[in-house]
Amino acid sequence: MNLARERVRRTVSPVAELAGPKQLRRLLEAVLSIGSELGLAEVLQRIITVATELVDAQYGALGVLDEEGTRLAEFITVGIDDEGRRRIGKLPEGHGILGLLIVDPRPIRLPDLRQHPDSYGFPPNHPPMRSFLGAPILVRGAIFGNLYLCDKRGGDGFTDIDEEMVVALAVAAGIAIENARLHARVAELALFEDRERIARELHDTVIQRLFATGLALQATIRLVVRPEVVERLQALVEDLDVTVRHVRSAIFELHTARLPGSSVRQAVLELCAESSRSLGFEPLVYFDGPIDSLVEEQVATHLLAVLQETLSNVARHANATKVEVSLVTADGELDLSVVDDGKGITDGVTGGRGLDNMRTRAALVNGEVKWGPGPDGGAAVRWRVPLK
Repeated sequence: MNLARERVRRTVSPVAELAGPKQLRRLLEAVLSIGSELGLAEVLQRIITVATELVDAQYGALGVLDEEGTRLAEFITVGIDDEGRRRIGKLPEGHGILGLLIVDPRPIRLPDLRQHPDSYGFPPNHPPMRSFLGAPILVRGAIFGNLYLCDKRGGDGFTDIDEEMVVALAVAAGIAIENARLHARVAELALFEDRERIARELHDTVIQRLFATGLALQATIRLVVRPEVVERLQALVEDLDVTVRHVRSAIFELHTARLPGSSVRQAVLELCAESSRSLGFEPLVYFDGPIDSLVEEQVATHLLAVLQETLSNVARHANATKVEVSLVTADGELDLSVVDDGKGITDGVTGGRGLDNMRTRAALVNGEVKWGPGPDGGAAVRWRVPLK
């Protein structure tokens, strides 16, 4: 393989020694173009688009390596439309010619990739390709991914100048990728600072005012004679207490939110919003205590599955008009409660397959699940697990 590879490789020389003014101008424009984007996704798409235009290739792709650097985790293409990609099916992972740059990250140029001993062939519905030019992209000295260009337009194959320009573009691409990463990090840090600022304002102003209002209402209750007014004021105090708990929960999440990464809180909200299509209404959702910072991934997976099963059961069997979902972390436990106002659970029901699954998921994380009538009719499901 090495001998075959060396026959199509040549010693890299400076671009200026081979390219004329026109080619250098095109290269400069290409470098400036990829440096104009700030988002990583936009940078990657721009790089392969510009590389394809730079050497007049019909097809281009940018393969991003996985964390281990052994296979392609992302594959961005140019020259094949969405329908063509759909017909091809599964994206390449880095076998055959594409894998050469992963194993040995040096530029490679082939007049006909089909004739190379490492050619892996094409999957069904893949357009035929012949000439090939590939170059690695390095970011801070580590391989980030590879540029793959195929089928030189109006010629038999890619030239020395094409290879030199792509290699030079790959260097600029590495800088542009690092710049996009840094920009994303700066935005992330700014978001964290905003979260901290909002959390402070909620604690120092909103909660204190709500607390003071509650105290004032409690003091007023002692001066009121009419029972109906006392009852109404007491209800307002209780509502304020619930609001304070919700605001405190939001403050917890603002302090401990994970960026980037998944949010259990957000996943619960999205799942409830999605269930509205089958329920005919959107469930009310309450949080109390820190969620994202305490709920581990394994517990989160079971939690979301149980919630989905419960909401699905309500949609299919309860004929409910209201559902309340409560998620609380307190005293070392995660407590999920789903209460509806439907027709309730029939006496003597020990649980179908769905309830058995909830029981199994609770047992896997040393928890428990209970179900029965709701406080005001309907049904209630409570799923509790310990937290580390």
